[in-house]
Amino acid sequence: MGTPDRSVALLRNLEGPQRASFVELLFDVVFVFAFTRLGERLVEDLTWLGLYQVLLLVLAMWWVWYRMAWTTNRYDPERPVIQLTVIATMLGTLLMAAALPAAFDGSALVFAPVYVAIQVLRHLWLVLLGGDRYAQLVSVRILAWATVSAVPWIIGMFTQGSARMVLWSLAVLTDYLGGLLDFPTPRLGRAGLRGRKVAEEHLTERFRQVLIIAFGETILTSGIHFSPHAFERDRTFALVVAFIITVLLWQIYFYRAGELLPAAIVASKAQARVGELASYSHLIMVIGVAISGVGDTLIIREPVGHTRLSWLLVIVGGPVLFLTGRALLDYFVFSHVSASRPIGAILLAVVALTASALSPILIAVLVAAVLAGVAVSNVLSWRLFPRLPAPPFR
Repeated sequence: MGTPDRSVALLRNLEGPQRASFVELLFDVVFVFAFTRLGERLVEDLTWLGLYQVLLLVLAMWWVWYRMAWTTNRYDPERPVIQLTVIATMLGTLLMAAALPAAFDGSALVFAPVYVAIQVLRHLWLVLLGGDRYAQLVSVRILAWATVSAVPWIIGMFTQGSARMVLWSLAVLTDYLGGLLDFPTPRLGRAGLRGRKVAEEHLTERFRQVLIIAFGETILTSGIHFSPHAFERDRTFALVVAFIITVLLWQIYFYRAGELLPAAIVASKAQARVGELASYSHLIMVIGVAISGVGDTLIIREPVGHTRLSWLLVIVGGPVLFLTGRALLDYFVFSHVSASRPIGAILLAVVALTASALSPILIAVLVAAVLAGVAVSNVLSWRLFPRLPAPPFR
């Protein structure tokens, strides 16, 4: 009887403390490096193909982070065997992050097999560890899907060019499709995760932390690219504008919906479903922040002069994506979207359509002005019309 008891003890006590553990915080540090490498890659290859490849790599890295967040939401990260799981995944993630700039070239033989090893071996380990019967079968289902997606990952690393991109796109699609469909598996059916209770404080803290990492990476990168220029006037102004944009994005996220997400999850009869949907809204925001960080680098590198179309789309597109993700989070928390989100996105689209003759720094100033309007509207709206969490699944 002792072994089953120890296995069940690996599971998180949903009534106990829900703060993220120190080993999870250490795991997140690797993603600062990953975001930096992805940003550098996009700056050096700012084309449609380069953008798609970076997006594919972001989705792969997010899936590693996302599945680990749900693993530590189900299992107790204070248990040594779970900490070992996090640390092993951390090492694999570090290797993947180091391979990111050349992941579609010479580093494919590192990136793909490490990704597959993380996804397959982690869930095989969880199956062997046990937990309760339900948790074990969840890991079996996820393992089955990870094994299927491993096929195009492995085949793709032995191909080149468009063939590799198509195969890896199929692999990422398989991973996300499995999650969206609740990991249906022959003879076992779906995992039934969406109706389960979750550690809501832990889950939302993990979402906040990964966004903080994305924000921090943009500030770090801005400082790195600014420092060689000895406080030149135009670049100093660009650094200030880039910092303001980052702070405004931070304020737009954390004011109200970002704070009330735990209460919205608790208020729902499908807690895991709300948590899952909220994770995708955070994914969109993280991508938006990452692209905005690339825009910050561009305006610091060349604040004045002609604005290339690709630069314009990056400087404006990052905040548009962020507002889109933020609007989705509004809906998942309150079943209501603040009008400032779509209005802000529309105004930014107008900037993109009409401001191509302006210098990069002036376009960034317009972006900052629109985001400031969204932030102020956000505060005024909540002071005049406060709302309680009302998630769509109640």
